[in-house]
Amino acid sequence: MPKKFIEDFVILENKRQTSEFVILTLQHPTNLPKIYPGQFAEIKVEGSPNTFLRRPLSIHDVDYQNNTIKLLVQEVGEGTRRLAAMKPGESLNLIYPLGTYYSLPSSNKVLLVGGGCGVAPLLFLGRFLHENGIKPRFLIGAKSSAQLVELDEYRKLGEVFITTEDGSAGTKGFVIHHPIMKTYKPDFDWIYTCGPEAMMKVIAKYALKRNLNCEVSLENMMACGIGACLCCITPTIEGNKCTCTDGPVFNSKYLKW
Repeated sequence: MPKKFIEDFVILENKRQTSEFVILTLQHPTNLPKIYPGQFAEIKVEGSPNTFLRRPLSIHDVDYQNNTIKLLVQEVGEGTRRLAAMKPGESLNLIYPLGTYYSLPSSNKVLLVGGGCGVAPLLFLGRFLHENGIKPRFLIGAKSSAQLVELDEYRKLGEVFITTEDGSAGTKGFVIHHPIMKTYKPDFDWIYTCGPEAMMKVIAKYALKRNLNCEVSLENMMACGIGACLCCITPTIEGNKCTCTDGPVFNSKYLKW
C-alpha cells in the first residue's frame, strides 16, 4: 500500500467560485509525494465545535512545481462552511493521498463525466491524461449556469460539453441527455465519472450496454479514510468493499448496481 502522510499545509488562496463552491489552494513546505487522480484527502476541521470527524475531499488539482494542491469545497454543513471561510495564511492538516485512483486508458478516446461537486477529481484526471498524450473530453452537469466552476481550466485540456437542469447553459437536462450520449456507438471507448450515485448508475448502465470501459468514483460517507470504521462499505460482485481503501475508484462492472 502506498505511503500516507499526515501533514500541515498553508492556505495560499481561497477563491469563491459560486454561491456554493470555493477552491482552496494549499501549499506544502517541501516536495509533495506522488498523487494520482481520483485520490482524496481527509481534512481536519478546526474551529468547528460540532465537526468531530475529518472531511474527505477529492484532490482537485496538483502543482508539483509549486508544491500546491487544490480542493474544491461545497458548502453543505458546518464543517464545509468552516473550510470555505478559511483565509490565506491559515493552516490545514491533511491525511493524504488516500484511496485508489483512475487508471490510464488503453485508448485515447475518453470522456470524463462529472455532476455537481463530482467534477472535483476530473480536472486533475484531465491534466494527467493530457500529460500522457491523451486529449480528453469533458461532459459536465450542473443545476444551472451559476453552479459551473472553472470551465476555462477544463477547456485548456480538452473539449467541454455542458448540461444544466434549467437549460441556462448547454443542453437542458442531465448529462445522459447530451447529444454526445445519444448514439448507440459513441466515438469514445472509456468513461470516467464522478458525481451523484444516480447519475453514475445511469452512466454505468450506458457503458455496459455498449461494452465501454467505465470507472466511477464513489462519494460514500467516509469517516476514517483508512478502512477502520467500516461506515463506507459498498457491495461488489467480489463481496463488500471499503470505499476509502478499495475505492473510491471502481470499475463499474464490479459494483452491484
